[in-house]
Amino acid sequence: MPLSYEIATTTLSNGLRVVVNPDRRVPVVAVNLWVGVGSRHEAAGHTGFAHLFEHLMFQGSEHVASGEHFSAIMGVGGRLNATTWFDRTNYFETVPRGAYELALWMEADRHGRLLPALTQANLDNQRDVVKEEKRQRYDNVPYGTALHTLYGLVFPLGHPYHHPTIGSMADLDAASLADVHAFFATHYRPSNTVLTLVGDLGVQEGFAAAERYFGDLPDRSVPEGTVRPDVPSLPPLQGPVRVDVDEVVPAKRVFLGFRLPPDNTPEFFAAAAALDVLGGLETSRLERRLVRDGAVADHVSAAAMGLVEGTSLGFLAVEVADGHTVDEVVDVVGQELSRLGREGPSALEMETVFAQNERAWLSSLASLEERADHIGQQATLYDDPRGINTVLDRLAAVTADEVTRVAARWLDPSAAASVVYDHDERGRDHAADVAADVTPAPDASTTAQESR
Repeated sequence: MPLSYEIATTTLSNGLRVVVNPDRRVPVVAVNLWVGVGSRHEAAGHTGFAHLFEHLMFQGSEHVASGEHFSAIMGVGGRLNATTWFDRTNYFETVPRGAYELALWMEADRHGRLLPALTQANLDNQRDVVKEEKRQRYDNVPYGTALHTLYGLVFPLGHPYHHPTIGSMADLDAASLADVHAFFATHYRPSNTVLTLVGDLGVQEGFAAAERYFGDLPDRSVPEGTVRPDVPSLPPLQGPVRVDVDEVVPAKRVFLGFRLPPDNTPEFFAAAAALDVLGGLETSRLERRLVRDGAVADHVSAAAMGLVEGTSLGFLAVEVADGHTVDEVVDVVGQELSRLGREGPSALEMETVFAQNERAWLSSLASLEERADHIGQQATLYDDPRGINTVLDRLAAVTADEVTRVAARWLDPSAAASVVYDHDERGRDHAADVAADVTPAPDASTTAQESR
């Protein structure tokens, strides 16, 4: 039986889409804005701009001082943040009912009147913050660039998903104030934004509040030549591709990536189910065979990354157990991929996958802020704000035969991209122990330099 959350929609005269989901159980309102701009919308030489704006939007606007967005919302007991991804940028607050209009006023000011505060000083400051985030989260942590490398293997050069959302240091350094002003003017406009309100307010109350704070924001036409046509869907890779990363890491690890059908389609749901059967659950085949029974691996994970522009990404990650090799792991993974494409999942596996997804989906909808986020996603990417009510029905409609067909086509081990870390600390320490038995110990200064 479909879910039946009450979801009402309207569109303001400037093009802003407004979605309201009343929920009177607690005196809280989730305010959530999805902007249809992510890293796939970036032009060559301007990578990282979508994520850079996630930071710049907290540096003040025409009537809000730098940093005031955080202090004002937290000062009334709310919480807030923002995220950027390939397909969108998302801004959100969860506040007591009496403060939701404060959140709307502040959001309207920065979404419509950011440019007076977007100075060279703010750009320089946040550019440095983003570059430091890149160093701390990706460049200088074990396996930090694994998925970024995988994107580059799965999606060809020039494809909108080829580069990571964080962007490149060179492009961030080259960004001028005129460049970022133009990016804002192109993408941050009412007709490219969905405002979702979930919580303790009525439908007409929510519509009226949206009109009061956002209704006077002018929409802007998109500059000619700035919107490229959608790219066509990609077939599976025509052969295996592999990158060996020459870094010393805590343990050997292999990442396998696959092209998948676009998100929110029956084929994508079937591919996601296949990856769950393989490695996405505690009862998955690779978890049992590699970790529990064979002790060849210490950890297995799998996920389907739904993307909307033609092609999605699926990946498996396996941490190799001490005393075993990457080739052993890759061989077993290949066997299980091929077996799933031949034999398909069992009835019990299909039941387990659906039960786990049902639990996760219902748990996320129980949270006002997560529900608002799901509604914003459905409205922005699929033009279906009521889609949260039918997700479980679409997942339940996936059959074992569909999973088998999708696995055979899209999860063929000969169509995988691999990122391999084969130099672990354990192996290095063992090699050093062996060397110490037959050669003089190195001098202390040399050891210190090497350990750094």
